[in-house]
Order: sequence, then C-alpha cells, then structure tokens
Amino acid sequence: MAKAIVVGAAGRMGTLLSAEIEATDGLELAGGYDVNNIDELDEVAPAVDVVVDFSKPAALPHVAAYVKRTGAALVCGTTGLSDEDLATLRALGKASRVVWSSNYSLGVAVLRRVAAEAARALASWDIEIAETHHNQKVDAPSGTAVALLHAVDPEGTSPVVYGREGIVGVRGEREIGMHALRGGTVAGTHEVHFFGTDEEVCLTHRANSRQIFVAGAVACAKRLLQAEVGFHTFDDLMF
Repeated sequence: MAKAIVVGAAGRMGTLLSAEIEATDGLELAGGYDVNNIDELDEVAPAVDVVVDFSKPAALPHVAAYVKRTGAALVCGTTGLSDEDLATLRALGKASRVVWSSNYSLGVAVLRRVAAEAARALASWDIEIAETHHNQKVDAPSGTAVALLHAVDPEGTSPVVYGREGIVGVRGEREIGMHALRGGTVAGTHEVHFFGTDEEVCLTHRANSRQIFVAGAVACAKRLLQAEVGFHTFDDLMF
C-alpha cells in the first residue's frame, strides 16, 4: 500500500483529493498539509511514497525540501508557477519521480493535441484562446490556457495579446489573443478559436466539476509510482 500526503489539503481541490486517495485501491492517505503546518514538510513530516500538491506557489519551497529529504514522488498541479519554480520541479526530477501539469483532465490533454494539429493544418488562420473559471480563481490566464498557447505556438514566435481595449487597430499578423473570464462557480471552460475566411473552427472543453481533475491526478500518481526517476509530463504517463 503506497502512502500519500496532500499539500493544499484545506482547499477545495485538496479536500476532494484526500477523499479520492482514501477511496483508491493501492493508496493510503497519510496526512495533509496547508498554511497551518506547511513548515513541517521541511524537517519533521514523516516520509511517504508520493506527494500530491495542488496548493499555491508559495508552498513550493517546502514541498521541494520534503521531496529532497525523503525521495518521495511528486504530483504537482499548482498553477501560477514562475519559470524559476518550474526549473525547481525539473531539478527535483534528477533524483525523484516528478510530474507537473496545469490540468489533469484526459479531455484537456486530448484538446491540446487536437489544437496543435489544427494549428499546423490551419497555419494562416487567426487564433484566439478564451478560458472561463469561477470567481475565486486568483491567476489569469489559467495554466491550461497557457498550455494551449504552447500547443498552437510551440516555438513561441507569435505575439500574444491579453484582451483588447480602445482603438487597437487591425489584428496583427500571427497575433494570438488570450482572454480570461471569471464568474460564478465555473469549474473550467477552455476554447481555442480558429478564424479563416468565411469560416470558424472552435475546439472546446468544459469541466462540469473538479472531480475530473481529481480522478486524473490520482490515476497519474499511481502511474508515477511505477515510472522511472525523472521529470514527467501528464501525457507521457497517461497515453
């Protein structure tokens, strides 16, 4: 029986993750950490097999210290991470099993792949990305929207416009628009629009609840425990 801890345990995702781990064969919930006890990860928290971290960027130094100390595998779904934070996660993969994803939905993983293929096939078309989330989400655009941007522009050569206001002029060549909507209790909707002459293709993924991310993350944790040491992607482990 593999033991797991949840970081960000007091949040909505953390609560659901804890319940999913307890209900999953082969996993045992060994504890939860949040702002009230996060410092324990640095030196005193007991070793487990896997850490599932859906917290905030500020928790990453504590999580990293724990992984270095114990060698635990790490499933990280924290969004809003900086390039430096992502470099920290990749460095952890030199000695431990690590996976980071902005979204643990299988449907979103497929959306990324389809969007990348559409961008190659419709190379001259205009692209706009729109994401919608609940009114409590603190980062924008969402990590999933950023992942979709990378999917349609893997080289990062297109100028990105984050919303538009005022007299902005005609749409720039190869420009990609990014738009963030916030309201209500929306779990997450992502749309990639491709606009051609007299036609449009729109690829959409709608999450009806956070449970899809929870199930994907816990399934990914089980796969990660069977993987080799290294920094993995969600797609690598699940497809």
